[in-house]
Amino acid sequence: MSTMTCVRGRIKGGRYFDSVTLMLVAKELRSVHGVIDAAVVMGTSENKKILAAAGLMDVSLEKAKESELIIVVKSAKTSGDTLSESALNEAEEILARASKKGEKGETSRSASSVGGALKILPDANLALISVAGRYAAAEARQALENGLHVMLFSDNVSLESEIDLKTFAIDNGLLLMGPDCGTAIINGVPLGFANAVPRGDIGIVAASGTGLQEVSSIIANCGGGISQAIGTGGRDVKKDIGGVMFLEALRALKNDDATRVIVLISKPPDKSVFERIVSEAAAAGKPVVAIFLGELNQGQKKLPASIHLCSTLEEAAFVAVALQFGKKVDDVKVQIAEQQREFENRAKLASKKCRPGQKYLKGLFSGGTFCSEAQIILCESLKAVKKLKESLSSEGHTVIDLGEDEFTVGRPHPMIDYSLRNMRIYAEAEDPAVAVILLDVVLGYGAHPDPVAEIGPVIRDVSKKICVVCSVTGTDRDPQNRQRVIAGLADAGALVAPSNAAACALAGLIIQKLPICATGKGE
Repeated sequence: MSTMTCVRGRIKGGRYFDSVTLMLVAKELRSVHGVIDAAVVMGTSENKKILAAAGLMDVSLEKAKESELIIVVKSAKTSGDTLSESALNEAEEILARASKKGEKGETSRSASSVGGALKILPDANLALISVAGRYAAAEARQALENGLHVMLFSDNVSLESEIDLKTFAIDNGLLLMGPDCGTAIINGVPLGFANAVPRGDIGIVAASGTGLQEVSSIIANCGGGISQAIGTGGRDVKKDIGGVMFLEALRALKNDDATRVIVLISKPPDKSVFERIVSEAAAAGKPVVAIFLGELNQGQKKLPASIHLCSTLEEAAFVAVALQFGKKVDDVKVQIAEQQREFENRAKLASKKCRPGQKYLKGLFSGGTFCSEAQIILCESLKAVKKLKESLSSEGHTVIDLGEDEFTVGRPHPMIDYSLRNMRIYAEAEDPAVAVILLDVVLGYGAHPDPVAEIGPVIRDVSKKICVVCSVTGTDRDPQNRQRVIAGLADAGALVAPSNAAACALAGLIIQKLPICATGKGE
């Protein structure tokens, strides 16, 4: 019998809270007994649509203005809906405490504008901007006009604003990383969701935050180092933007004496952008390693000898390290082949624990690029892998990006908050047809400080009846310590692979070695 639920909400005005505070308030609300889900967001039209898609929209909330706060709770229905009313009162109390904490936390070095910040730090040369999208472009423009490079973490910035900002930046010899740029490493300083990696002579340009994290971490774990890692935002390589900042960052690394090897990372660019990137990379005078996820499958393989086109993020990192240390690039293929043979044995042993009827793979990812890479790799081995965005859908072999907007409304990103993914793992494990659950665990600054404590108990529970395969992106220098996390996940029963690509390969092999191998056709 299904549980009756109640959705109740309130609109509050006159107070601004940053998105992180709102996410933490929503997380605390979801821990209240009887609360099924909750969200605390600004009343933008985009947020209202996402609330509706998540089943968290009440008619009374439609009138909320963009400057007003929406608090909404879905709870078990009780007499008079007292539970939801109590939860809404609790939300207001939490927000009141957050306001007082923020007031007490203000210091004489706080600033309310870019100009004010420059008075405090007159030698600053970079601004990191993370404000609501409708304000972000104006703040970025002000920073650029003050001669600052900009990392624009904010999303929901219009296409027109992005073009305008990047044109101004290039005309003034500045970098505009973003919008929606989640990761960068500039002069050894990790920004956003980045990892602790040593300095070295490999430079990276990435239109993918998690792709940058994966490649830089693998390079570090192989003994290499990073000179600069410049993010551009994923939209930069599309036709409308024309790859202008990707190309500008490539030129910057070309002219950087500390960079000897260049790595390029993105999903497939527009064809015209791809051609410009190849032309610029060929003229770099340095070896270039490129991973355009899925590009090898699109037939564009004829490249100058100085450009090494790779099929996975892991391969790109391995090739970059080989070039950095003067080793043969062909040895990388040998290295990957040896790894594959090891996985054959691990997969054979793992498949034996599966029961009759178990045949499907479910990928539950926190990184969008990892989800895309999984789809590409698994489509080759399992033939039919779907990337689903509908929160309740799960058919056959599927991979899901839990970092998509429909999953993150009013809650922290799954790299920070594991609660939604944990619920999804339990739900998928209840399906008697599921054989393997595939996960990514991302470490670094901004990520959850103790992922084993969050997801370890869940893995321990479900690994008794299904195979759990995961990768760990990060380094031993990260706050979480990669080796400690790997040991904790393995102790909980997970099969831990050294990269996302390796985890996908291992998971696919387990499915292939089941007594009756399912290829997604429903047999």
